[in-house]
Amino acid sequence: MNPQELTVVEHMEELRKRLFFVAIFFVMALFAGFYSAKPIIRYIQRSDLAASFTLNAFSPGDPLTVYLQVTFIVAAVIVSPILLYQLWAFITPGLHETERKATLKYIPYAFILGIGGMAFAYFVLFPFIMRFMMDLSGDLDITPTIGINQFFSFLLKLIVPFGILFQLPVVTLFVSRLGLINPKLMIKFRKYAYFVLIVISVLLAPPDLVSNIIIAIPLFILYEVSIVISRMGYRKYEVAEKERQLAEEERERELQVEALLEQQRKQMEQLNN
Repeated sequence: MNPQELTVVEHMEELRKRLFFVAIFFVMALFAGFYSAKPIIRYIQRSDLAASFTLNAFSPGDPLTVYLQVTFIVAAVIVSPILLYQLWAFITPGLHETERKATLKYIPYAFILGIGGMAFAYFVLFPFIMRFMMDLSGDLDITPTIGINQFFSFLLKLIVPFGILFQLPVVTLFVSRLGLINPKLMIKFRKYAYFVLIVISVLLAPPDLVSNIIIAIPLFILYEVSIVISRMGYRKYEVAEKERQLAEEERERELQVEALLEQQRKQMEQLNN
């Protein structure tokens, strides 16, 4: 059956199968995450920032909670390319072959940008925010007692959203290539997008203006980069649409010629009879 002719129920069944396939790989990735969680935790504990203070466990279950959090994040990163591919395979059956090949190339870039966003949050934003909070504690003569669960929860709360947000340019290119959005629309709704990004920065950072600005600025830059990339993707979409329209017009003319020839043939047969 043609994928374009599938019913809603059949589409949902296909999506369920694809998500089940991803879930199987996620369970397998959990084993890799389980064995790699310990060296990752030890690496973070030995970093210059974490080594400057003592991480404490305020309950017996805190170390296990941290271990499982890191395991889950590692597994999610490992399985993310498979998830992106399955989503691509579900969305693009109705596209032309050239469009399918073009959008398939975006998956590796989305994965790389996701890793880059997490690295940016860990190596740039997280140290700045932690030093700011430690300096503030010193200015107020407060001795911070940091729990290992709270430390890693705050870290993951910062790096995971940035890993997702850094994929915005690729997502924008993908949907622009399909003609779902255009740069004019993104420019029109820029102020609303900025407001949403400010809200995200407030949710990710401590409630101080400096940290909010430090987080909001790269998000604004990402949005502006996405607008530029959207122009590229939408331009390719317009070119593809023109080529498609020309091909359809050419095909329609061919059908008309064939119809005329068939009509003439029938008339000749009638005259001969």
